[in-house]
This record gives sequence, structure tokens and C-alpha cells, in this order.
Amino acid sequence: MGGKIRVVTVFGTRPEAIKLFPLIHALDADVRFESRVCVTAQHRDMLDQVLAIAGIAPDHDLDLMTANQSLDALTARALTGIGDVLDAEKPDWVVVQGDTTSALAGALAAHYRKIPVCHVEAGLRSGDLHHPWPEEANRKMVGAIAGLHCAPTQASADALLGENVSPASIKVTGNTVIDALHWVTDRIGRDPSIASGLSDLEARFSGRRIIGVTSHRRENLGDGMLNIANAVKSISSRDDIAVIFPVHRNPKVLGVMTAQLSGLDNVALIEPLDYPHFARLLDISHIMLTDSGGVQEEAPALGKPVLVMRQTTERPEGVAAGTARLVGTDTDTIVRETERLLDDEGAYSAMARAHNPFGDGFASQRICDLLAANNG
Repeated sequence: MGGKIRVVTVFGTRPEAIKLFPLIHALDADVRFESRVCVTAQHRDMLDQVLAIAGIAPDHDLDLMTANQSLDALTARALTGIGDVLDAEKPDWVVVQGDTTSALAGALAAHYRKIPVCHVEAGLRSGDLHHPWPEEANRKMVGAIAGLHCAPTQASADALLGENVSPASIKVTGNTVIDALHWVTDRIGRDPSIASGLSDLEARFSGRRIIGVTSHRRENLGDGMLNIANAVKSISSRDDIAVIFPVHRNPKVLGVMTAQLSGLDNVALIEPLDYPHFARLLDISHIMLTDSGGVQEEAPALGKPVLVMRQTTERPEGVAAGTARLVGTDTDTIVRETERLLDDEGAYSAMARAHNPFGDGFASQRICDLLAANNG
């Protein structure tokens, strides 16, 4: 292919797709590269939504998910499926992102073929192997394999240095999720219809401050999820707020939230949102309650405080900068910290105006340049 650098980008979940589509766009636009895309489809419907809005047609779609599939079964199928793709494509680089099963299998399949791995969003660490689970182990294992570590922040780079990763292989690029948010916000500005599906709720809750909620983490399933539901129920008793909650389709999430929150006048339990509509939810929310990783980066880019319903976070930069606060899954703590932001204008402003440490929107181009500079 005229000496072009062949890159296979491997991913399977909605968050990976959001964080990788700006890089795929950059690779496609760069004459130095031949870009190929392999998806595992860990999140089938939610993944396809992002691919559609971003205009990306995968070259390889493994469509691996089956009902009640165990993590080891998924990992085994992903490893062999991605391996077949790499044998066919023979890339110069394999790019993986974050901490999913797809990222781990992609990195391992590349390693078995002595293909260098570029890890996007490298160096995130919570310090607890079981929180988040299995993601903390996944990203540590990918970190042991990768030859190029694209750290979103200096703190992430420092975490890798603390694990004796070669300093020459670590580069601070910013996080591609900010690239994605800028891209979709610009699209919405040019075509508001792509995010108009929340307009009825916006009209229904006019005059109330909206609290956006997302929750899906495996380690929160069970008592943690019930505590989160009870906290939302308590907060919703206020007549000055409304809750918009796109509920994850995992039955262990959906069942709890439906049982505890259905029928409340100012709580809207809705289907998972595509990316433009989720960006719109961030924009109209006063506060975000989440156990997601990406929201800790995205919401501050729009000046929205984030209360993180987890015991640990691999994004301590947000906590240090004041854009995010760890509140765990204790019901009373979530309620207290939410009401503090609702009732204390100074506390709210301090979080809303804090500097977002996660990037400037140019991470993808930096990664392209690093792939070219380190090729061969």
C-alpha cells in the first residue's frame, strides 16, 4: 500500500467507540496510514449507534455476544476472533483503548503475533484490583503488553512510570473523549435535530434543575445499585429538581431501577441514549450522578459537577481539580452531597468552574503523529 502504516483499531463497547472514532477519523484523513477497524460488538446496539453517527463502517465485525456469556468465554472468543483478523490484515500497529475485555483480547492477540500495541487512555489506575472489576486488571495487563502508552494526563503517565514502564514509550496526549465531545457538540450546533429526542422531557421539566444519572458498574450490582436507587428516590422528593436517568439494559440494573423509581412524577427512566442525545443530557443537566468513567471527563468539559458513585476512581485528576467528588454508594452520602450542590451556590460554582484536566480536543492528532514517529 505504498509504504503506508497499516493500523487495526480494535474495540467493542460504546465508550470505546466514542473515544476511538475521533482517532479513526484522524487516521482515515492522514495519508501516512491505512486504517482498518475491527469490532467485537460487546455492546451491540449501543456500539452501532455510535458507529452510525460517526460514519464508521467496520472492516471486521466479530459479533461475539451471546446470552449470559461468562467473562472467560467472551475473552476466549474475542482472543481467537481478533487473532484471525490480525492474521489476515498483518498490521504494523494494533490500537486498543481503555480497559475492556475487547482491549485486553486485542492487546494479547497482537502480542502473540509480535505486533506492537498502542494503548489509548493508558495509565488509569484506581489502586484496587476489584474496583472497578474487571477493568482494573484489564488495563494493568494491557499496560504490560503495550509498546506505546498514550496517557491522557501526567498523573496517568506517572502511574505508568511507577510500574517501571519505559519512559520513552509514555506520551501525554490528552483524552480522545474530549475530541469526541467537541465533534458531537459541533454536529448538534449545525443540526439540532440529531439531539432533539429529549425536547419533550425538557419541556416537561421546564423550570426545574435537571440531575442526570447513569449507573451500570459490575461492582455496584446488588446492594450498591439498590442504594443508588434509594438515593435518587430521596432526592426526587424535592420539587425544584427533576431526574433524567438513561437506564442500562443489564437486567440487574433495570430491574432495581424500575422497581424503585417507576411512577415518580419528576423521575424519567428512559432508554439508553445515543451519543448526540447523551451529549445533550450533559448539556442540560445541573449535576451528573454517575459510576461511569467517561462522564467524569465529559461533564466537566461542559462545566457540570460530577458526583462519582464509586469507592475508587482511576481518574483522580478530576477529584484533585475539583470537577468531581467521590461519594461511594451509601444512600445518605449521595443524598447529602447532591443537596449540598443544590443548596450551596458557592460549592456548586467551585466545581462547575474548575479546570477540566482531561484534554484540549487534539489528542487524536497527537496519537497519529506518535504512531508515525514510532513505526518500525
